[in-house]
Amino acid sequence: MMIRMALTASQLATGANCLQTNVDNFGFNATSRKHYWSSLLKHDGFRKLSPRTNWQLQISMKRTANHCSALCDTVTSSTPTDSYEPFRTNESTLIIVRHGESMWNEKNLFTGCVDVPLTKKGVEEAIEAGKRISTMPLDIVYTSALVRSQMTAMLTLTQHCCQKVPIIIHKENEEAEIWSQIYSEDTKNQSIPVVKAWQLNERMYGDLQGLNKQETAEVFGKEQVLRWRRTYEVRPPNGESLEMCLQRAVTYFKENIEPQLMAGKHVMVVAHANSLRSIIMYLDNLSPQEVINLELSTGVPMLYIYKDGKFIRRGSPPGTKEAGVYAYTSNLALYKDLMLQKL
Repeated sequence: MMIRMALTASQLATGANCLQTNVDNFGFNATSRKHYWSSLLKHDGFRKLSPRTNWQLQISMKRTANHCSALCDTVTSSTPTDSYEPFRTNESTLIIVRHGESMWNEKNLFTGCVDVPLTKKGVEEAIEAGKRISTMPLDIVYTSALVRSQMTAMLTLTQHCCQKVPIIIHKENEEAEIWSQIYSEDTKNQSIPVVKAWQLNERMYGDLQGLNKQETAEVFGKEQVLRWRRTYEVRPPNGESLEMCLQRAVTYFKENIEPQLMAGKHVMVVAHANSLRSIIMYLDNLSPQEVINLELSTGVPMLYIYKDGKFIRRGSPPGTKEAGVYAYTSNLALYKDLMLQKL
């Protein structure tokens, strides 16, 4: 009776059936129930109720929560771990992907920080990248602030066996953060957060942006263009050097991404040739000469394992098939088997 009273009141206030489903399923532990009730009472529909009705509803909810407490905790404690729980081992997975081919890659233009989308080929590369990593654990994704990076990340995640929904986290300002909040713990658990960071943007090419690479070489000479593109410290006119790009990209990686890996989270980073070169220089301890000769193919995932404070590369970009690209650890092989069993 008490459950029915709370359900009836909440449905009248919100016009939804979510409360009925969650209470009937007994899927909340004590902490989740407390969060759920408090979050629901902040809903605009509840705030518009008269003080007396609102007070009666809160009393009914409290009684319902107390009445369900023993049942909820008993059922929750005896329920097997959800098959979509994060995969936890003594190692973390880091996947690095350069975005798929962009429309300016296709036209052989200096792109830099100009925000252009993927080509049809780029879309296909992103989907193929998703297939290659579809059985690898993922908890969080980082992209640049540029659309070609975000498109690649989203398309890649559509192929993942976990079938979780990628959701871009908006923290541009307080209002954006509030408006994009998710108030269902179940929905959160079926989502993968996607964090945008301008620090992962491509190197800014200054006055070269939008120019054809071949035509620019004809005007300024191949050697000069090569110096702008493939030296560590030299800047293109009004642009960034690779060293400058490295400072922002690696600083962000150390302060935001590496702590996630240290905490046991599995991470994917989708960014650009030069911001990823910079991160790989840090991961592999490369020299400036080694990093400027590093080529990254569009849409080909690279795999690293973080274990005991060290990054170990387990993938090679030239490989054309999964078996040729990735050397699985025993934990990754186990996770892959678990994911395939669910298909």
